Amino acid sequence: MQIDILQLTEGAKKAKGTTVVIDVFRAFSTACYLMASGAARIIPVEHVEEALVLKGQIPNAILLGERNEKKVEGFDFGNSPTHIAAHDFRDKTIVMTTSSGTKGLMNATGSDEILSGSFVNDGATVRYLKIKDPSIVSLVCMGYEGKRPTQEDTFLAEYIRAKILDQSTDFKGMKEILRYGDGARLLDPNNQTWSPASDFDLCLDLDRFDFVLKLTDEDGLKVLKVTYI
Repeated sequence: MQIDILQLTEGAKKAKGTTVVIDVFRAFSTACYLMASGAARIIPVEHVEEALVLKGQIPNAILLGERNEKKVEGFDFGNSPTHIAAHDFRDKTIVMTTSSGTKGLMNATGSDEILSGSFVNDGATVRYLKIKDPSIVSLVCMGYEGKRPTQEDTFLAEYIRAKILDQSTDFKGMKEILRYGDGARLLDPNNQTWSPASDFDLCLDLDRFDFVLKLTDEDGLKVLKVTYI
């Protein structure tokens, strides 16, 4: 198995084989919490305008997304696992657009199949890749707005690669680096309105969920749906 770690939107465009698009803080962590709360599907889109069009076409669809880490004006939710925790999403369709994660999904067009990547379902992702054993795995770190690498996404790519290769890992050490590094923005008191400090631990709750989220075709749309591993 060839394992390539790629960076940002340009990396997504170069991805081949089975691709894991990584957005730890916070898109694909939030996506797992949504699906665990009973959501039927997530429709990821790159642009706000696409999300608004789909809202008009799909009865009772819920809009979730951010720009510059803040909730998009007029949307139901921002990109925070804390903010969705008390809500019931059973059987709901979520239309999601984020600055990094959903952009990566939409740009990984050269892939054979696409998964979303986060620490909260890392174990399931590793098991899926070991079972499928594709010849090429592309781990795409979307970073900040798909333009600047971030520690958390690169850490997850390295962690997944190490787990596939049965190498040692240091998740605790990664988490401490993030607390004072690129993850500190989630803990900044000035950001708590849109990025509560509890998001930090929720996004780093290792192996909380036993499913992967795979991009599939449904009704002419690209849709993230659950596959249990």
